[in-house]
Amino acid sequence: MTDPAKVRRHAERVRELVASVVRSQIKDPRLGMITITDARITADLRDATVFYTVLGDAAAQAGTAAALDSAKGMLRSTVGKALGLRHSPTLTFVLDDVQDQVKHIDDLLAAARNADAEVQRLAAKAEYAGAPQPYRLEETEEAQETDTDGARGGEQR
Repeated sequence: MTDPAKVRRHAERVRELVASVVRSQIKDPRLGMITITDARITADLRDATVFYTVLGDAAAQAGTAAALDSAKGMLRSTVGKALGLRHSPTLTFVLDDVQDQVKHIDDLLAAARNADAEVQRLAAKAEYAGAPQPYRLEETEEAQETDTDGARGGEQR
């Protein structure tokens, strides 16, 4: 079994190496404004997943994905030599859509805030259903009289 700390170190090293090679050695014009955000490697050190973000629209993301796919062999050999492992890990590139998820969550929170404001606005105009005094005072006075009579009857016995 591989040490989890060793796996984390190798994953961090893979992230640094891929970022360095992408910045300095890949000259593909399809490669957009890319940031390598994370890398994860399996416990057997055979497969690595590299997460990246791209600044731009869907066309820039597609171009960057194609550029990374075409440079995968060079990146794998560079990572394998630098790590000094018996087997170079296979690299899989995954578009990290954290920004889209953050935007979606922000939109949901804004909608919830607007709904809460709407509920408070409607609650300010609301009136209670029924009479302003829902409790009948006459009945409570009669009930108190019967309670006191019943208590007297119990004392006489």
